[in-house]
Amino acid sequence: MEDLISLPNMIFPFFRYAFIFLPKTETIKDDAKLTGDFFMKKELKKKKAFNDFDLEDLERSFSKSNDFKKSAYCNKKTGTNFSFIFFTTLTDQQIISKSILPGLLLGEFSKLDDLKKLLPSADIQICEDLSGTEQKLLNGYVMILVDDEEKKAAFIAAQKEFVRELGHAEVEHTVIGPKEAFVESFGQNLNLIRKRLPISELTIEEYSVGSISKTPVAVIYIAGITNEDNVNMVKERLENVDFDEITDSSYIVQLISDNSKSPFPQLLDTERPDRAAAVLAEGKVVIVVDGSPHVLITPTTFAEFFSSFEDYFLNWIVASFVRILRAFAVIFSIQITPIYVATLTYHQEMIPSDLMGTLVSSRQHIPLPPFYEALLLELVIELLREAGARLPTKVGQTIGIVGGIVIGTASVEAGLTSNVLLIFIALAALAAFATPVYKMNNTIRLLRFPFLFFANLWGLVGVLFCSCLLLTHMVRLTSLGRPFLQPFYPPRYRDLKDSFVRFPFSPLRPVYLRTQNPYRFHQEKTKKAKKDIDE
Repeated sequence: MEDLISLPNMIFPFFRYAFIFLPKTETIKDDAKLTGDFFMKKELKKKKAFNDFDLEDLERSFSKSNDFKKSAYCNKKTGTNFSFIFFTTLTDQQIISKSILPGLLLGEFSKLDDLKKLLPSADIQICEDLSGTEQKLLNGYVMILVDDEEKKAAFIAAQKEFVRELGHAEVEHTVIGPKEAFVESFGQNLNLIRKRLPISELTIEEYSVGSISKTPVAVIYIAGITNEDNVNMVKERLENVDFDEITDSSYIVQLISDNSKSPFPQLLDTERPDRAAAVLAEGKVVIVVDGSPHVLITPTTFAEFFSSFEDYFLNWIVASFVRILRAFAVIFSIQITPIYVATLTYHQEMIPSDLMGTLVSSRQHIPLPPFYEALLLELVIELLREAGARLPTKVGQTIGIVGGIVIGTASVEAGLTSNVLLIFIALAALAAFATPVYKMNNTIRLLRFPFLFFANLWGLVGVLFCSCLLLTHMVRLTSLGRPFLQPFYPPRYRDLKDSFVRFPFSPLRPVYLRTQNPYRFHQEKTKKAKKDIDE
């Protein structure tokens, strides 16, 4: 008790001396002001250049890049002089040399309006407002200028795309069901969803997110089914994103989540097109980000992170058993090590007499208390897992297997850890992998450490206290404004049929989505009498 009282007296002097080495607040404000002024001047300069377009300024700014190219040509029949402006790294030059240039050199080309007659391209834009010239060039368009038309230009789509071939899902691998997975191509991912939902109600709205990257982001939903409030909230949050570079869909998750400080992911990501199409039919919203092989699903619930899409391909009895097994595996992974530490530290009377001899014999030569022993093994397991994930595939598997066997055996023989705890730690690590969603797996790995510290502090009371804190946080958590813990809280009894158990397919869509059309199919039509073959 005296140590707990003296703890603040030891901590506060540390913070008092630490503040001496922090930079002054005025300096930080001045730096922020200078940075803001710099970007403000840059934006004003950019707006001025766009409003008052000058081709010479554009060429001067881009001429520093070696991939910027301007080529002049002359039509042999009409004598019209024209020029191409494009980026060689963004534009497919075979399209220019085979599809665009021959028609302009040999055809009746005298003005820009003739392009739609001479060229087979479907994406030809003739613009008098040239404020978006820079953006079009950086998106892979070819700019065509005619000497006789000064304030007019044409843009032809000739983007160069390197698309990875469709492959198997690496994270959400399943034995039964489709094997296709999303790739990094924006158009290819939209195609994989569109071909699974060939209906006119499927709506795709595109946005440009990122002040520097200008990353295309698509919001997909089914009109007439999806709740408009959910759609509008997703649109509003994407429009309010103020970030410079969007590299992957994980950036969007962190920027539009309801609570960015929570360890729980509030948007479900998937690499399976069949799952994306299925949740769209349920009434959810899907977000596709260019350059990311994972699409985002919102709103989502806690129970969905423990269900694999393969569960819908299995019999509902088998699928329910597997889901319950996953739930118990997660609880075991989080609680078993803290319970071991709490029992050996504070509650030895709870250990059965038959088990007491085994525990005493396994720990009689261990110099470390149970807490430090468990913490050491947990950190070793996390170190091996992280090293195996970052190394090449074959080397990572070898490191994980050999490292686990060698370190585990050596630590037990050296008397640093007990063999009983080593078994518990290995089983807890194995149970954590039962989670089908990788991001939730990371959360489970993190949660074991707070439970371990509270178990060492107050025993089983500390484990219970930490469980209450975790439950309170999950009750307050929301996903796109919808409670994260439903259908358990607030209770939605109808949605419990597809949570940690899976009953046969329901004719109704989930209640918490508040869909415009709650019916998926009419149950009366499916309940036709099954007649014998002789009838």
